[in-house]
Amino acid sequence: MSETASLPLHATARANAVLSALRVQLGDKISTNASVCDAHSHGEALPVANMPVGVVFAETSEDVSATLRLCHEHRVPVVAFGAGTSVEGHVTPPDGGISLDLSRMARVLEVNQADLDCRVQAGVTRQSLNAFLRDTGLFFPVDPGGEATLGGMCATRASGTAAVKYGTIKENVLGLTVVLANGEIIQTGGRVRKSSTGYDLTSLFVGSEGTLGIITEVQLRLHGQPEQLSAAVCQFENLDDAVNTAVEIIQMGIPIARVELLDDVQMDACIRYSDLNEYRALTTLFFEFSGSPEAVKEQIAVTETLALDNIGLGFAWADSADERARLWKARHNAFWAIKAQHPGMRLISTDCIVPISQLTALISGVKDDIQKSGLYAAILGHVGDGNFHTIIVTEETDQGYQQALDLDRKIVARALALGGSCSGEHGVGLGKLEFLAAEHGEGALSVMRALKATLDPHNILNPGKLLPEGPVYAG
Repeated sequence: MSETASLPLHATARANAVLSALRVQLGDKISTNASVCDAHSHGEALPVANMPVGVVFAETSEDVSATLRLCHEHRVPVVAFGAGTSVEGHVTPPDGGISLDLSRMARVLEVNQADLDCRVQAGVTRQSLNAFLRDTGLFFPVDPGGEATLGGMCATRASGTAAVKYGTIKENVLGLTVVLANGEIIQTGGRVRKSSTGYDLTSLFVGSEGTLGIITEVQLRLHGQPEQLSAAVCQFENLDDAVNTAVEIIQMGIPIARVELLDDVQMDACIRYSDLNEYRALTTLFFEFSGSPEAVKEQIAVTETLALDNIGLGFAWADSADERARLWKARHNAFWAIKAQHPGMRLISTDCIVPISQLTALISGVKDDIQKSGLYAAILGHVGDGNFHTIIVTEETDQGYQQALDLDRKIVARALALGGSCSGEHGVGLGKLEFLAAEHGEGALSVMRALKATLDPHNILNPGKLLPEGPVYAG
């Protein structure tokens, strides 16, 4: 399947030929500056990097089309790049590859207020979109935490803190503009809320990690800004009590907006990094409630009762916008809080997900695995949908990295044994390739490879990511 494995030695020369031809069309949108290339050699967390031959800064779908047409013709691998926040090696280019940066595609193209939808270029971030929507009474809720682009969020099928109420990016995308490997521009989906015509190409490209086509525009579902927002914090002496509280909230159907868990290790780091000095270094649940005043009041009453029944230590309220923002900023800065406590150390961030009924068993088992490993690691996550993360700290050595990988594999093995997935939102990239066969089976993987071979016959789109090598379904 992989043609990049047999590329001749002059692969870099071919990439340079493509860049020279593109300069005629795109001018100063091309860069081979060493510092620019270095910034596009890697994402976050996974310690793999490889310099692209050059970087193309696309501003329109036509720029992307011109780039892919030439790369297809010359068999040059190309990797899409948004904000560089991915954590599984998605944006690391192969040898002789070109990085296609979409961050300049940052225009909101239309807002259809009456229909609660909008269309944006792929380089728009969630934060910038919501700033644009501020006076419309609408907002976009999918919140992965970082300054990710919406195109990148679609490519990795991103999720985040608000998924328990609003769903993942998949449920909030109505349609796409996609540039195929040969440079052809297609439209998928549309603006309607449902359709029973044709294959669901939108869902095919969402989560494909730039291996089937490059997403350049996104039609998004918007939501009305809630009438009232309230946030609360509840701490627990026992980890299982906190997880059981979150599980019971979901099982009872309480329409909570967010419920996030930070274990004692993570909370200790956040207290130090974000000055949350009014809290103790205990397992903690962060809650957010939204809706009408009466609905919020009812959600709070039931949630507080459940938490206290599970030996929660009482609710601390954050009703002002500033205090809510402070709490959620601390949650979003969790990775950096751990990093600040361990300068010079390597951090590995992993995630997995299980059915909600299995979450307590999984997190308890992972906590035990961490203690047996002797490594410093924190647990945090979007426990309302069964998803959580482990941030593993290790020495910046091959041996230290191997220890972290061994722990990661134990965590994923536990999740798969409980009917879960090796990733709830980070995606596969390079970091999770080894788990795909166990999760999906060789039959499903061979069909995926057949789709890849059909849409990208020369294997130029993010080669080596998402799909482990193997036989292609032939019919």
